[in-house]
Amino acid sequence: MMRAWALPMLFVLCGIAVATGQISAGNQGAAVALLLAFLVLAGVNSPLIFPKSIDTREAQRRSALDGRPVVYWRPGCTYCMRLRFRLGRRARQLHWVNIWRDTAGAAAVRAANDGDETVPTVVVSGRPHTNPDPDWVRGQLPPTV
Repeated sequence: MMRAWALPMLFVLCGIAVATGQISAGNQGAAVALLLAFLVLAGVNSPLIFPKSIDTREAQRRSALDGRPVVYWRPGCTYCMRLRFRLGRRARQLHWVNIWRDTAGAAAVRAANDGDETVPTVVVSGRPHTNPDPDWVRGQLPPTV
């Protein structure tokens, strides 16, 4: 759990340090702007922007029932964020597994990627796809009503 929050907390602490330096130099406007920039970076890299993660076994069970893809991801991954943002609201239709919280998920990713923990790895119908195009992933989802 702490590993998922390490990068966002680092951004917050750096933002506070930089803003404090700017305030002591008399640049209140720059301090506010920089602090906001660091807070945005912290928010984007936090696990809060992703749908609630489930464990691998549950994701595979749900995927077998509804046919929706399973996405293996980790916080701080720019490619995972790209996939999440490009999918928009439809991202909630996928089954998300945080490999930093689920050792079975990390093992599944390593098995699919020659021992590397390359994410996002999207599993559709039992076949893994490493860092697929978000438009392709959107095409794997059932149509919305």
